[in-house]
Amino acid sequence: MHLDPTDASVRRLLERNIDGPFTMLNMLRFREWADYSASPGLAPPERISGRAAYDRYVRHTIPFLHSSGGTVDFFAEGGPVFVGPGEERWDLVMLIRQASVNDFFGFASDESYMAGVGHRTAALEDSRMVPLVARDLP
Repeated sequence: MHLDPTDASVRRLLERNIDGPFTMLNMLRFREWADYSASPGLAPPERISGRAAYDRYVRHTIPFLHSSGGTVDFFAEGGPVFVGPGEERWDLVMLIRQASVNDFFGFASDESYMAGVGHRTAALEDSRMVPLVARDLP
């Protein structure tokens, strides 16, 4: 299970010296039922699905993303992989654009944003985030 970056992954992103905009590919696998044990104060009164918990996270997050200059460029339902392990699936895929790595880290460390991250943790069984930098076709 991979939900949060490690110190090593943060270092690797910074070592890339990305100058300017980049896009973060997010691949998300939801729990059947949200697990709010790490953030009981965010838990709704009734049990909800992981997908419903993630929707709460998105609604909480969008204003902070936009105020940091970020945008959601692509938001799509996923499913079983076409190439890869047959049992692997990603339920939701997103492309999030940020103007810079500094803007990304500013957004990700905003205390008001962080107050709602428990919805994401409750929602996800697993995730991948891949920083992408556009390039020209050869």
